[in-house]
Amino acid sequence: MKGIIDFHTHAFPDELSERVIKMLEDEGGVKAHIGGNISSLLASMDNCGIEKSVICNIATKPAQFDSILQWCKKIGSERIIPFPSFHPYDPDFKDRIDEIKRGGFKGIKFHPYYQNFTIDEEKIFPVYKKISDENLILVMHTGFDFAFQRIRIADPEKILTIVEKFPSLKLVTTHLGAWEQWGEVEQFLLGKPIYMEISFSLDFLDATVKKIISNHPPEYILFGTDSPWTDQQNSVSLLKGLQLGEEKEAHIFRENAVKLLESV
Repeated sequence: MKGIIDFHTHAFPDELSERVIKMLEDEGGVKAHIGGNISSLLASMDNCGIEKSVICNIATKPAQFDSILQWCKKIGSERIIPFPSFHPYDPDFKDRIDEIKRGGFKGIKFHPYYQNFTIDEEKIFPVYKKISDENLILVMHTGFDFAFQRIRIADPEKILTIVEKFPSLKLVTTHLGAWEQWGEVEQFLLGKPIYMEISFSLDFLDATVKKIISNHPPEYILFGTDSPWTDQQNSVSLLKGLQLGEEKEAHIFRENAVKLLESV
């Protein structure tokens, strides 16, 4: 098997990373495992056999789009795959998506808590349609978030609404479908053709994580860590510890991500 692909990481420009990491640590009550810039991410990747990482950006307001896009253009490489972001309420969303597409990027990241929206709002449906029409991947934070009150804005039933409305949308749900809503993942999402990346689930679940992974279509599980908020090496070890077998591990660690990225 070639190197692992981590489908969910974060990093920030060198001049901002220390301040941003400190702010996010204070807000979320969680400690970063690395420095939060590109060099620290690459060092972590080298340490545990990760070949490529998808870097997920979050535009908390429309005005941030241009700076995020320019940074994504700067950092993209053979090993770093940036996913830009725009705000879902941005009235210029069609132009934003067109710019992302022209820039050669594979996908987009949304985070309903940081961007303050509910994922199945009808006003966002045209955004999903445009992303789908342009054949781009959408990585969406799903489930609760430890840094926010537990408001139900990204739960599995809402995910199902989006998937049924936009069956061609390449939607990647994070944290094994929905963070700390895994009973509802089993109820609404399990067995359906819905991508789930596994970050922040291996650390919190016991037998349930293996049950979900084992009973979901094997081609729809992606490896992810949410680095710097978890340790990439530990996430690799935790997945291997589930003893899923070499074939399933190969799909999760690399093959599913390669196929999805190459489909764009």
